[in-house]
Amino acid sequence: MIVDHVLRRIELTVAEQSHFVSLLKVRKLLPRQYLVQQGDVCRYESYVCKGFLRSFYMDEKGNDHTLHFAMEDWWISDSTSFHLQVPATRNIVAHEASVLLQIEKDDLEQLYKDIPAFERFWRILEQKGSIAQDQRILNAISMTGAERYEALVAKYPTLEQRMPQRYIASYLGITPVFLSQIRKQLSRS
Repeated sequence: MIVDHVLRRIELTVAEQSHFVSLLKVRKLLPRQYLVQQGDVCRYESYVCKGFLRSFYMDEKGNDHTLHFAMEDWWISDSTSFHLQVPATRNIVAHEASVLLQIEKDDLEQLYKDIPAFERFWRILEQKGSIAQDQRILNAISMTGAERYEALVAKYPTLEQRMPQRYIASYLGITPVFLSQIRKQLSRS
């Protein structure tokens, strides 16, 4: 699965594919188990083989702010913490039993040297992530809560079955009560 994921973006020889796979470590998480906690250093880029994870920031008042979701065939980490090796500013938690493939920072840096095409691979991922983040910011300032919700479920049709409503509301920047009202209105339409 991960090799197909990579080959959709860059070309690799069989030997290069084997070298990449040899650097990966399998990690299994139970529901509610943390991959990264605020204050710890994020040591891995993690590819989701199975499961569903959520990245969130907990503010000083104890409010939980959902930043990202990650499901099968996605990568997740605290990028700033990973790249700079500084304490993480977010938490990443599994919402389902999850299986991840992880690569450590030093192994990733060596991979760039051994197989330069991987720099292109990660650049493509970073660009897509940056574009998605820009779109999310634009949606937040230009769309109503209902429009943001509709766009989210259109993009991620299984999200509502996999993630509690309060976290979807948090991601959208609205209250769970307002999300319930939106859902009721849409079901009547």
